[in-house]
Amino acid sequence: MTVTIYHNPRCSKSRQTLGLIEETGVSPQIIEYLHVKLTLKELQKILGLLNVDTREIMRTGDAIYLELGLDKPNLSQDQLLEAIIAHPALLQRPIVIANNRAVIGRPPENVLDIL
Repeated sequence: MTVTIYHNPRCSKSRQTLGLIEETGVSPQIIEYLHVKLTLKELQKILGLLNVDTREIMRTGDAIYLELGLDKPNLSQDQLLEAIIAHPALLQRPIVIANNRAVIGRPPENVLDIL
């Protein structure tokens, strides 16, 4: 089984989620999305697997979200995704993909549903 975690090692929830995955005996592929530029195609795939609205994978409480005017309801999905590409800190963390499914690891135990 291939497990991928979009990880921020500075985030406690991300570290906890990674720890839970490793406790199951799985060595996930770790993508530190703050250092590896995500593509529009990757983000669209994540959205499809999560089956959520684009804003649900965004950190809407972060100051940059409001500074960039991303709270405007008329913005398209692609405009929001392009904002995440340009400002990866906007991406909710962690996101885990396994078994052709995905979850946001908030709380970290969410990951157990797809392993």
